[in-house]
Amino acid sequence: MCGIAGIIHFDPRETVDADRLRRMCDALRHRGPDGAGQWIEGPVGLGHRRLAIVDVAGGAQPMTNEDGALVIVHNGETYNHPSLRPELEAKGHRYRTRSDTETILHLYEEEGERCVERLRGMFAFALWDRREGRLLLARDRLGIKPLYYACSDRELLFASEIKAILAAGPLRAVLNDAVLPEFLATRFVAGEETFFRGVRKLLPGRTLGWSLRRGFRQRRYWHLPAASAASPSTLREEAAIVRGRLEEAVRVHLMSDVPLGLFLSGGIDSTGIAALAARMVDGPIRTFAVGFAEKGANELAYARLAARAIQAEHREVVVSADQFFRVLPRLVWHEDEPIAFPSSVPLYFVSRLAAEHVKVVLTGEGADELFLGYNRYRVTSWNERLGAAYGALVPGALRGAVARAVGGLPGEVRRYAGRTFVGLPPGPRGLFFENFAVFSEARQRMLLADPGRIEARDPYAEALRCYGEAGGASLRRMSHADLQTYLVELLMKQDQMSMAASIESRVPYLDHELVDYTAALPARLKLRGFRTKAILREALRDLVPPEILTRRKMGFPVPLGRWLRDPLPAIVDEFALSPRALRRGLFEPAAVRRLADEHRAGAAEHGDRLWLLVNLEIWQRVFIDREDLDEVMAA
Repeated sequence: MCGIAGIIHFDPRETVDADRLRRMCDALRHRGPDGAGQWIEGPVGLGHRRLAIVDVAGGAQPMTNEDGALVIVHNGETYNHPSLRPELEAKGHRYRTRSDTETILHLYEEEGERCVERLRGMFAFALWDRREGRLLLARDRLGIKPLYYACSDRELLFASEIKAILAAGPLRAVLNDAVLPEFLATRFVAGEETFFRGVRKLLPGRTLGWSLRRGFRQRRYWHLPAASAASPSTLREEAAIVRGRLEEAVRVHLMSDVPLGLFLSGGIDSTGIAALAARMVDGPIRTFAVGFAEKGANELAYARLAARAIQAEHREVVVSADQFFRVLPRLVWHEDEPIAFPSSVPLYFVSRLAAEHVKVVLTGEGADELFLGYNRYRVTSWNERLGAAYGALVPGALRGAVARAVGGLPGEVRRYAGRTFVGLPPGPRGLFFENFAVFSEARQRMLLADPGRIEARDPYAEALRCYGEAGGASLRRMSHADLQTYLVELLMKQDQMSMAASIESRVPYLDHELVDYTAALPARLKLRGFRTKAILREALRDLVPPEILTRRKMGFPVPLGRWLRDPLPAIVDEFALSPRALRRGLFEPAAVRRLADEHRAGAAEHGDRLWLLVNLEIWQRVFIDREDLDEVMAA
């Protein structure tokens, strides 16, 4: 894992300023502490920061092919590089290193931009073709590696992180306030836009090409698979196939010339990966876990159980509330956006622990989206079934009266009834997206100083596009929408938090060959009644301790709501209620105060909502106000 950056001037008479490119690379130092390099030729400049994982001695970048006609900067790992290399050597290509980056160069010589279709791994790269005067930017299929870009009338800037683009100048950090409704509903921004006006993401499974002659051209080279034909196979038969494919994915993800370990949460996903990996390495595998001192927010006992089962060399860290919030401004800086998920913070702490012992970690990310592990899939499915019967039996006028009556019910009853088919409109917008929003559209109308923002931008537009694109039954559509939106944000979190500690994280469940198979499986093999991830549980039944195999999913429990009441209510006072925060004019002061008051009094649970408002204000102080990171919490 590394950091890449680049500048392309559209006027061929201009020359890239080496100092600007150096500033971009310096902003990515944490991504690559093992080395730095630049390549500049007239209007083109490529920069690289290296975290050496494969071919430690010989894989420096930027890297050229045999005759120097191609230049590349690459972030990621190509796991099928050992099988591609003999094929390319047989065609006459001469390797100078053992690096997987060189394989991409030679593959491009053979297949042009379609080379990405042959790569098995995680990657974001920029390749300059000197003969054609053409740039190729590429991002892996699932979005494991990030890539951002900004385009003006005179140049293109791109980098692994937005802060590197800002470091180049003259682009200034300005809040893209059009994304506020989506952020408040979903916690993040799906699609190409970012929180920074003028900065965009290259979406997963895409390439972006540019040349002076042809301009820009974007291509989508990969789609999630179509549903497989109804399989007569039993759950056990299909689970055996999934097990074999997962074993192969873990095996290729162990490719490394440096020490390797694994993040262990004590859930089925990471425990399964750990158990498989432990059989494939010499000596005990190293595992790392994180938790909190608060009861109910600590899964370390399950992580220890999993570690004992595979005789791992296990380490863990416990994070206090003070540590959690003190590091928040720096982590906002690392993520380049308000932190969507509180679990980013403990992820940073466990990454820092792991970095003392290894340079690569495997994680269980992606299994929930692939195997229907989230409770919201189950809840939505039951709402749809019961709602269909309700709609068929109850006249429309009566259904409307019942929905209106829900608002008059007592607090807890109202909250639960309002999240069922009785209180929600049918269809994915209401039952799946709006039902699980942090701020529903109704709440946003009360919160936003300009409610017209909701009319201007549908918070669920990108997610609904992905949902509709999938085809098939609703469970399949939900999974496909999450794989292309929610998961991409989780992967960004994992990338930025591990890179903040200068270690590489890998995700075997998102090996694209495994995804191609499992995403096409019928939903009935994944969600069976109230049992989530049924096929994965069956596939790992002989590896995972029964206490873990059958336990209820917790996610990553962060006692956020409790902390924002006590011991740290001042966090809300400063970053949501202070005159400085309210002067920005984004939110109605009375609505923000009502959230804070209800939460502190225990009248409602608004921890997640206050978290988003606090993080947005911290992001503005870090990037818009350019406040020193160490001073943000001192306020």
